[in-house]
Amino acid sequence: MRKVAVHESDENIFAEIGLPDAANHFLKAQIVAELFRLTREQKLTQTKAGSLLGISQPEVSRMFRGHFREYSVERLLGFLTSFNRDVDIVVRPRRTKAPGEVRLTALA
Repeated sequence: MRKVAVHESDENIFAEIGLPDAANHFLKAQIVAELFRLTREQKLTQTKAGSLLGISQPEVSRMFRGHFREYSVERLLGFLTSFNRDVDIVVRPRRTKAPGEVRLTALA
């Protein structure tokens, strides 16, 4: 049996694998995860979610499968407001994380 090395990973997998602009990609992934959660919570089909967001069902499907690079953070945040959510941007002193790190905290 082959042994697999396991190590504790950083919270941002995109940084861990060395992708450029990892903090931005991680933020987008967090927003898309929240959009997916809201869609499931409201028991919407991808077609109904797309209608709510102003995009097609195939675009919703692609986004939920991780293909969301073509969307800006601003547009993704706009999608959250389509679900009747307020988006607050909070600035506070940094803990001891890497420069450029961005965190999204969803408040239910």
